[in-house]
Amino acid sequence: MKLEKLVGERFKERPSDCVVDSHALMVRGGYMKYVANGIFSSYMPLKRITRKIEAILREEMDAIDGQEVSFPVVMPASLWEESGRYGSIGKELVRFSDRNGSPVVLGMTHEEAAVQLVREYGNSYNKYPFMIYQIQTKFRDEARPKSGLIRVREFTMKDAYSFHTSQADLEEYYDRCHKAYERIFARAGIPEVVSVASDSGMMGGSISHEFMLLTDIGEDSIVICPECNYRANMEAAENITEYTRTRDSEPLTKVSTPGVKTIEELCSFLSVSESDTCKAVVYQRNSDDSYVVLFIRGDLEVNETKLTNYLGYDIHPGVIDCECGLCAGYIGPVGLSAKCTVLYDSSLRGMNNLVCGANESEYHCTGLDMERDLANIEYHDFAKIKEGGICPVCGKHSVTISRGIEVGNIFQLGTKYTKSMNMTYTDAEGNTNYPIMGCYGIGVGRLAAAICEVHHDDYGPIWPISIAPWQVHLCAVRSDDAEVKAYANRLYEELTAHGIEVIYDDRNISAGVMFSDADLLGVPYRAVVSPRNMKAGIVEISSRDKSLKSSAALDTAADEIAAVIAEALKK
Repeated sequence: MKLEKLVGERFKERPSDCVVDSHALMVRGGYMKYVANGIFSSYMPLKRITRKIEAILREEMDAIDGQEVSFPVVMPASLWEESGRYGSIGKELVRFSDRNGSPVVLGMTHEEAAVQLVREYGNSYNKYPFMIYQIQTKFRDEARPKSGLIRVREFTMKDAYSFHTSQADLEEYYDRCHKAYERIFARAGIPEVVSVASDSGMMGGSISHEFMLLTDIGEDSIVICPECNYRANMEAAENITEYTRTRDSEPLTKVSTPGVKTIEELCSFLSVSESDTCKAVVYQRNSDDSYVVLFIRGDLEVNETKLTNYLGYDIHPGVIDCECGLCAGYIGPVGLSAKCTVLYDSSLRGMNNLVCGANESEYHCTGLDMERDLANIEYHDFAKIKEGGICPVCGKHSVTISRGIEVGNIFQLGTKYTKSMNMTYTDAEGNTNYPIMGCYGIGVGRLAAAICEVHHDDYGPIWPISIAPWQVHLCAVRSDDAEVKAYANRLYEELTAHGIEVIYDDRNISAGVMFSDADLLGVPYRAVVSPRNMKAGIVEISSRDKSLKSSAALDTAADEIAAVIAEALKK
């Protein structure tokens, strides 16, 4: 293809509204155009990249016995009512009515559609196991879309669903898919992606993993133990605290603390450390605004995902008014009379001589003994793990926190959807059972953006050859020179005859502008034809990542470039 015919503009200035590099470079390079918040149109270079990613996805899914299908974009609300998610999912799910007044939804995920597609087919045990997958555009009304294609509202997704008659069979297939994902990311040029244990969230199920590309701009916090290779998303990582009970318990004593409401103020006023305090964090249930009070050690933060999963309903930060019975800034576990759900984090188990609120304005208590002063309470893990914290696996103080972009996920869903939607099969003994499901997703556009995020320099993307929009960028410098133009045209035809994907720039522009555009397109290899090179009888060959800089004779340039491409593809 000739560059002069390529739709889309390239420019030098970084757009002011682009926070991350991948977003800025893909706008500057003419890959995409903003349409609305979290919605973009794609130009040809991005479409060529995503088509190659999709080809890799299809090959790897087909290799593990996947069958490609297509689910509807718009689904009747009744399907989601069957699963119970129509009412449980918030505004992310777009709900509307068709012209007949029937409630429908836009597909943000397709578990319900998958079950509906095979519900009748999978009526006998001898049909199992099987896996179906699709690659399709979806819509999720994300509250805060940002970072270009990394967090959007409209997106293209590969999602797969497997069906099994036993947990053991699911686990075996889950492992096969895990390995397929590793191959997918390696083929796409980011073998450094790691899998981490994660929270299943609205998908349900008991076991799930996210595939994370570690980068400072990532939105997710990843807990890593370099000692034992434990990895988990912050939302799923267990927080372990050491038992720090002192020898003797002091009496529970109310002390005056005028104007002291925060943990920082309290520690300064009483000269104690945050780890010697018991703080209250207040939430309210979304559906009825009832209160939830969580007591946790003062130096820790609440992991709201853990809390929401335990409660089984959505919550928001509490607003304390004069009628709720809570004393803002002075809430404590002893003598709490307000009508609310009260929970205790595991960090408080067995501790004594703590400072806490006295449930009276301007007063706190010292000497709190959890065992002595509070009877028959249960403890659960609601805290975020911290840098330097205790690894849940090896028990060492070795935890580190990194940032990452989620580029894929897999879930063991169990019977959450088949049971709620009454999909059954008859086993060999004639008994009726619910199939067990697995779910496996990869966002195509997000993957492209994530690759760009870790493979670029100040001048543009450096695309891996497996997904690059073209393999060779042919530059005819001084195309007004008849000899240059004639040879560049011939080389373009020869490279194309070799089956090489070439973007050919024969515009009569300066070399600086030509090379700047080439950098923004990020094609792995560049071939330069110029008057100086013609005089020397060579074609300059270089790689976008600067690992190669060589030349080839005019007569053999096409063959030598083809050999370079073949070797790169082989690697």
